[in-house]
Amino acid sequence: MSELESSKNLIGDNKVNIHNFADVSSKAEIGKGVYVGPGAVIGPDVIIGPNTWIGPNVIIEGRVKIGCNNRIFPGACIGLEPQDLKYKGDFTEVLIGDNNTFRECVTINRATFEGEKTIIGDQNLLMAYSHLGHNCEIGNNVVIANSVQIAGHVAVEDRAVIGGCLGIHQFVHIGYLA
Repeated sequence: MSELESSKNLIGDNKVNIHNFADVSSKAEIGKGVYVGPGAVIGPDVIIGPNTWIGPNVIIEGRVKIGCNNRIFPGACIGLEPQDLKYKGDFTEVLIGDNNTFRECVTINRATFEGEKTIIGDQNLLMAYSHLGHNCEIGNNVVIANSVQIAGHVAVEDRAVIGGCLGIHQFVHIGYLA
């Protein structure tokens, strides 16, 4: 029997499919039809909606809520502590909508202070090596190209397209269709 066949459940019957080499907390909430690849780590405060695909070596930690039909490619890190010297361990979160694609090695940090959130809407594409800092708000149908580094407190409105290898300074607001 192959490693994939020995996973806890089969995707074909709309059950959760967690690879034997994944580390998923028993306290995490995993929706139907979710696949979790080898080497992935899912923490106890994570909620993953139905039919989401989580590739190998993905790390999802902290308070993270992910909607349905998302695809998270290898090496992505979601919900880790913010890269903010003001962060003192507050219980903050990341909220992710539906139908998003996070390509290889994308990083998304949670917010800095208690009650704050990093928010990503629906149907977005974050390409390889892009970074979304703490307290950012990304709308719907946004494309963030390869190696875009977005600092904290940035707002990106719906349907914006951000070209590759770009740094965006903190507190910037990018408008609709930009």
